[in-house]
Amino acid sequence: MSGPIVLALRLLLTVSLYGFLIWAFISLWSDLKMQGAILSARKIPPISLTLTSSDHVPQIRSYIQPEVTIGRDPACECSLDDNSVSARHARLSYHHNQWWLEDLDSTNGTLINQENLTIPTVVVSGDEFRCGETLLRISLASGFPHHG
Repeated sequence: MSGPIVLALRLLLTVSLYGFLIWAFISLWSDLKMQGAILSARKIPPISLTLTSSDHVPQIRSYIQPEVTIGRDPACECSLDDNSVSARHARLSYHHNQWWLEDLDSTNGTLINQENLTIPTVVVSGDEFRCGETLLRISLASGFPHHG
């Protein structure tokens, strides 16, 4: 009589272990889906650049992509009509929840807030940087339309 009881207890234990494993996998799967939805819903904050050069009226250009290349090359997201600017002069990139500015080994260098930019640097609203003869002022806010 003890044989059938031990068999029943073993079956009950096996069923409960499999039930626990199924519950754990379903729980992990739903957490992963939720985290994926949260990450995909995270938006890149728009960045706006006010361009001022000696011979043009100031222009405002806004971007919503995670990387903005600045230079004379028409393929750059922020193309500048300035002969003192390198083809690919500088880059703004969004990572680690911040906007960063870096010089792309330009010929004339990049100045940020009137200092030479030598390493990638975090930028905030109000920062000004110079590429060649063009002064660019950064504004970080929401609701900008995209111009390119």
